[in-house]
Amino acid sequence: RREPLALINLKKKNEETGEEELSSRLDHYKAKATRHIFLIRHSQYNLDGRADKDRTLTPLGREQAELTGHRLASLGLKFDQIIHSSMTRATETTEIISKHLPGVKKISTDLLREGAPIEPDPPVSHWKPEAVQYYEDGARIEAAFRNFIHRADAKQEEDSYEIFVCHANVIRYIVCRALQFPPEGWLRLSLNNGSITHLVIRPNGRVALRTLGDTGFMPPDKITRT
Repeated sequence: RREPLALINLKKKNEETGEEELSSRLDHYKAKATRHIFLIRHSQYNLDGRADKDRTLTPLGREQAELTGHRLASLGLKFDQIIHSSMTRATETTEIISKHLPGVKKISTDLLREGAPIEPDPPVSHWKPEAVQYYEDGARIEAAFRNFIHRADAKQEEDSYEIFVCHANVIRYIVCRALQFPPEGWLRLSLNNGSITHLVIRPNGRVALRTLGDTGFMPPDKITRT
């Protein structure tokens, strides 16, 4: 419901001026800028941790975050903000990346926490969460998609560059939804730790995927998917 026509109360349309007034009002609601969304998967973390606070980054994970931060800084873009999952591994990854992007504000959100977005098709034998997880996590992750992945506001004058540091399941689901692919196929995608996925959202609402899970900036011995 972000098409300009959906943002106008047609009942208030002046019957005398008709289409001419409608056209001028539509221009007021049309997006002008492009949004660049950089989805970063957190770095490698301690899988043995029982609680979230114990699942901290490994030494290699910290190296990966440094490499990702250096890569983002090297792009020479003026990043507007870093929005990150409130989980420990995403927060730590964000802190390291942000050192390379001084002055860029950081925002934590529970919406981007890891979870089970939707039952995958085809199913897999090694991962079978309880059905209730799909209902609880799925609604939250869908809310994250609707809240963060959309065309620019009509008031936005310049193109924006935003970083989202979160989790593999969340990123894979968002990519499928953004490209209008069946979301049930999210588990067919694979993302390395610290990888960069770049979505572009044009003013007309069309979405393009520039990179998916890029880790070409990392030495081969630093690449992991755990």
